[in-house]
Amino acid sequence: MMAPFLRSARKKKRESTMGPNWLELPKDITENILQRLSTIEIVTSACQVCPLWWNICKDPLMWHTIHMIDNDSYPYNNIDLVKICRYAVDRSCGHLRDIEIASFCTDDLLQYIASCGSQLRRIQLTKCRNISHRQFSKVANKFPLLEELDISFSNLCKDSLEVIGRSCPLLISLKFSRMFCKDIELNDDAIAIAKTMPKLRHLSMFGNLLTNVGLHAILDGCPLLESVVLRNCFHLDLSGSLGKRCRDQIKDLVLPTDVDENCDDEDYFYLSSLMEDEMDLDYLFFLNMYDFFLDLHENDN
Repeated sequence: MMAPFLRSARKKKRESTMGPNWLELPKDITENILQRLSTIEIVTSACQVCPLWWNICKDPLMWHTIHMIDNDSYPYNNIDLVKICRYAVDRSCGHLRDIEIASFCTDDLLQYIASCGSQLRRIQLTKCRNISHRQFSKVANKFPLLEELDISFSNLCKDSLEVIGRSCPLLISLKFSRMFCKDIELNDDAIAIAKTMPKLRHLSMFGNLLTNVGLHAILDGCPLLESVVLRNCFHLDLSGSLGKRCRDQIKDLVLPTDVDENCDDEDYFYLSSLMEDEMDLDYLFFLNMYDFFLDLHENDN
């Protein structure tokens, strides 16, 4: 017969080699763990693990944020991603505060988000070419509490920017770049921003066509600006008094020729691939100058 102390020792050894029982964790810790997962992982996997996790995932507070930007690592096409996003928006029950989408957002999905997005503080819609400027203008008034907006590489225009500025009076951060097209007035975007977004503190206009006139308008119309990114805005001449004013007025200033050492050039290659079928002299100038400064930076190193 096995001695009691041997049975006890073996039991302790088995327990020490077993993994943690996730179902025994306090609910608040489980919630914290689940909130660290991506939206796609929660919708397609986590909520199906067990009844406890399913009940936690039904809580609208779990859906304050929807982040769907690193989508290439998942086996889902754009149609699937739209369905997942709509499901997550439904689950938020109007409590959505922060949403990030890359590439797959459409006019219909934007309308759906707007129907539940009155509490949104932050929106990031990058490389979403299927959103029209008309639709964004139509739904902008559904985001009265919006503070941060990232619409990099979009089809939006000056009219959209004006509507956003008038509809979102709390806006303090704007990241904007668009697919250039012919017949654009160089300073349209800058003047729209200057006229309607006086509370801006952070502005990024990667590759914009604005000139010194437009930048003057922004500095006059947005006196609270603390950071401005003008990377690849090659129509600007900041060698004189305007450059001095920028350096005096703006705490964190990124100049047109500044190279982002932390950038893997994804934005540049994305932009150039989209433009290849409709490239004019402005685009060629932009791309050639970008290559020139990349080479210059590499030679310096």
